[in-house]
Amino acid sequence: MASITFSDVSKRYGTVDVIVGLRLEIRDREFMVMVGPSGCGKSTALRMIAGLEELTQGTLAIDSRVVNDVPPKDRDVAMVFQSYALYPHMSVYDNIAFGLRMRKISQQEVHERVLEAAGVLGLGQLLDRKPKALSGGQRQRVALGRAIVRKPSVFLFDEPLSNLDAELRVQMRAELARLQQKLATTTVYVTHDQVEAMTLGHRIAVLAPAGASGRTNLQQVGTPLEIYDRPQNAFVARFIGSPPMNILTVCISADGGEIIGPGFRARSPAPFAPALRAYAGRQVLLGVRPEHVHDGAASSLRNPVSLRGPTEIAETIGSEVIVHARVGEERMVARLHARRVPRFGEMVELAFDLDAIHLFDKDSEQRLAAS
Repeated sequence: MASITFSDVSKRYGTVDVIVGLRLEIRDREFMVMVGPSGCGKSTALRMIAGLEELTQGTLAIDSRVVNDVPPKDRDVAMVFQSYALYPHMSVYDNIAFGLRMRKISQQEVHERVLEAAGVLGLGQLLDRKPKALSGGQRQRVALGRAIVRKPSVFLFDEPLSNLDAELRVQMRAELARLQQKLATTTVYVTHDQVEAMTLGHRIAVLAPAGASGRTNLQQVGTPLEIYDRPQNAFVARFIGSPPMNILTVCISADGGEIIGPGFRARSPAPFAPALRAYAGRQVLLGVRPEHVHDGAASSLRNPVSLRGPTEIAETIGSEVIVHARVGEERMVARLHARRVPRFGEMVELAFDLDAIHLFDKDSEQRLAAS
């Protein structure tokens, strides 16, 4: 077993709170991705697991053993950093074997482990090369090999793909997913890239800077689809999704039965009706994802809301066009089929289905419950 448990963990540098009251359980053999913007504490949390950062308060347990005072070498974890950190004067073989030799492991076992890791990572033909003769993706695989040969109970990845180009990142994502399935080792992966988070993680932990929420950094934990389909607050809704979710400020009618937004007035969706009665006469936040905003002239939605406004930006990305339109004082982003690309300033008709909306409290930004 190699579960990891953060219990009310906080980290403070002087007067600056980096992590506040973090409670998170990472299951045995799980691929957990910590995702969030810069400054949200995700790398700090990873370094605390590795023993490279001390906790200000709280407890951290690995395999039910509190490790607050356990040195890094005794935690049975292996970490892969953003930089490859390879020894330039050593061959691939020696780079992978270096950590094992430092632990006084027999030469025969070192040789067997290096060849095994090289086979898993497709490095068998490169063992005699120096790092300068490798591509970026090959260097990253060597860094992975150095971690794999240790056969740790926990793998830690700190944005390991951020130095690679787009094509290599896609390739390495697939390799990492395959590797984790094969080794079945508990893995904690830190990234700011939501695509990596959605494609790699069994579950995702979304973190925000401590000062942004006023509470703990941890905003939501769940499977990729749970977080995408039911964001628990507006921060998660904005962060997960590309382009991000549209968030509009709307008013609720005096009787709580209608939503009044920029250029539209519509009956409250039945699932939200009980919750919205408490918001009668008040403002809430309405969220709708760009893929749920359609061409109003061609859509046939069950419960439509129509909008109209001038085009500000139109981004053509092959089969689709991302249209940014100004609707009243709000901006609406739509992911449309690229049949026709509107010009700057051209009026566009858009529509979204009320059955696809999300509603959040305007002050707390927490999700409103739907029946």
